[in-house]
Amino acid sequence: MATETDDFAPATAVTPTDGLLVVAGLARRFGGVQALDGCSFAVEEGTITALIGPNGAGKTTLVNVVAGAIRPDSGRVYFAGQDITARPSHQIALRGLIRTFQLSREYPQLTVLENLMVSPQRQVGERLSVALLRPGRYRAQERAYLERAVQILDDFGLYGQRDEYAKNLSGGQKRLLELARAVMAGPRLLILDEPMAGINPALVDRLSAHMLRLRAEMSITFLMVEHNLDVVERLCDHVVVMAVGRTLATGTMAELRQNASVVTAYLTGGVADVRAES
Repeated sequence: MATETDDFAPATAVTPTDGLLVVAGLARRFGGVQALDGCSFAVEEGTITALIGPNGAGKTTLVNVVAGAIRPDSGRVYFAGQDITARPSHQIALRGLIRTFQLSREYPQLTVLENLMVSPQRQVGERLSVALLRPGRYRAQERAYLERAVQILDDFGLYGQRDEYAKNLSGGQKRLLELARAVMAGPRLLILDEPMAGINPALVDRLSAHMLRLRAEMSITFLMVEHNLDVVERLCDHVVVMAVGRTLATGTMAELRQNASVVTAYLTGGVADVRAES
């Protein structure tokens, strides 16, 4: 189990109680590249927050650090008021912080239904002693998960493909399946890494509608890395702009369109502008 150490310096720009997710002064270097350079922001519970910025801004590195895939050099990550800095990904997921990836990562040799059935964490059937000595408990949980999986597939329009191998789905169906699998895991906060990339406008509208539905019906909070600014403006309550590993600006898309620093970041990468302000 990971232990917290003093080599992560806390930041003063945000506090652990500023949001459901708080990123405080994160820094991460890869060789001579400073991918994150004191990045700080908060995601309020119940919101759909976008994380945007030019290529190379550090967005993917930030997501990897928050989700526990990469250890930061300094800074802190707080989730629901608890310090989760550098904890393993599976421990973070157990707390209700779930992420998806730019490329769908379904289990290709399992059916669509089976993909959902393996998503819940801490299943009692994972322990041989429970499966053998308390089969009633195991079967009851299995029935409950099956009912939930069927309902989620129906909600996402995938019920008709429940017995199809995941590898045979179209690209759009795989994107829906990944979101359905994430929902099956029971997230409190769901991080989506470029969910709208490479899909047609009709599916963009469907995914957007699902996100709004999940927030309303299941109280899921979203942090979405996205390049489609029209989608961000329509869907997101709050926007965080990154450039050269730092938080450049926050606000609504309408406000950020009037921000000269944000415009510069998208036109030039923002290196001179951000460093001049620091």
